[in-house]
Amino acid sequence: MRTVHSLVSNVAGMNTLLRRTHVVLGFCVLAVGCSDPTSSQGPPPVINSLPRQLTPSEQAIAASSNGFAFSLLRAVNATMPDSNVFISPLSASMALAMAMNGANGGTYDEMRSTLGLEPRPLADLNAGYRALIALLRGLDATVDFRIANAVWYRDTFGPSVAPTFLADTKTFFDARAAGLDFAGPEALGTINAWVKESTGGKIAKILDEISPDDMMFLMNAIYFKGAWRVPFDPRKTADATFTTHRGTLVRVPMMTRQGGFRSRSDSDGLTVELSYGGDAFVMTILLPAEGVDINAFVGDLTASRWTAATTGLAESSFDLYLPKFKLERSAEMISPLKALGMRQAFVPEGADFTRLSPSLGRQLYINAVRQKTYVDVNEEGTEAAAVTSVGVGITSLPPSIRLDRPFVFAIRERLSGSVLFIGKIVQPGKA
Repeated sequence: MRTVHSLVSNVAGMNTLLRRTHVVLGFCVLAVGCSDPTSSQGPPPVINSLPRQLTPSEQAIAASSNGFAFSLLRAVNATMPDSNVFISPLSASMALAMAMNGANGGTYDEMRSTLGLEPRPLADLNAGYRALIALLRGLDATVDFRIANAVWYRDTFGPSVAPTFLADTKTFFDARAAGLDFAGPEALGTINAWVKESTGGKIAKILDEISPDDMMFLMNAIYFKGAWRVPFDPRKTADATFTTHRGTLVRVPMMTRQGGFRSRSDSDGLTVELSYGGDAFVMTILLPAEGVDINAFVGDLTASRWTAATTGLAESSFDLYLPKFKLERSAEMISPLKALGMRQAFVPEGADFTRLSPSLGRQLYINAVRQKTYVDVNEEGTEAAAVTSVGVGITSLPPSIRLDRPFVFAIRERLSGSVLFIGKIVQPGKA
């Protein structure tokens, strides 16, 4: 992690002078899909509606999250044209939204705009996030979906943190807040143990060390467990040809089944949607039309185009061929976020985080936004994980459907439209 050299003196409640300070905010997301596809009980009842009508604030957060999802995908993909891409826009959105609660002035305005949030009062935006968390947690009883948040801060830094900042993370993000002796040997183990427990053991740790510069970690973990509503029979999986974006033919394990999904096609390509559990959570796949470059397709993908592609899906009885794939990705997101208009937050001595710390806020700035992701798509379901860390430093339709060429895919909540994960596959099995 980058550090910034600076000397801070006379900080109330701190035992020593701060030479270099970081506040690191982390967000962890985990999605897992696995259950017994041979269950004799059959698929659960279909969930056709939300438990209640969304408020304007909730609708705004859902819409903004999707707008941010496709903007972030385009920006990240521009830096990785020849690679598979897999990100969690929800992870990035919530991590940055928590950081935004500490921002002020132009820094706040740019963060809000980049996240696609309307110019509503901060309390309204926070309430929208709180409602979205509650909605996703309890929507489908057959899907295990959990969200956990935590704020860990250096005990000597605590007096410099605005009480309202910590209170808002508790109220709106249901965050656990605790001061730790970051200089002691137990702190690293405590934080990583929370990460491991909150992600069902799939993400063992987010931190390798805690340096004298680190003052705070804000973390959010999401756990999702569900199986395909109609599983694939592993006995039918066989190697088949996949054409990469460069025209190379590769052999990949291809799953297959008949029906049990929705689809539509138009001049732009094909949309396929596969359900998990009670059909509230789905995987949506966009296959560009023949001859369309996958990177050009992603570059033109917007929330409105996504809505058009996912509207009017119909039940299909065709044979479906979907490659098994597993990815582990790591991305630095400062450059993509700058490209989307978030700039002031990254400027030493130019950012304003006085809502986080009235005494030190003018010296704080975001110096790292990193995300690590994992996804495994197989016959039973989907397993996916994402960790986002935001660091703040101180100055100083055919008869059969074959997904055998590059495509875009997303894991989303169908009824509200919230995109949890989104990515691009150019070659299954490639790192």
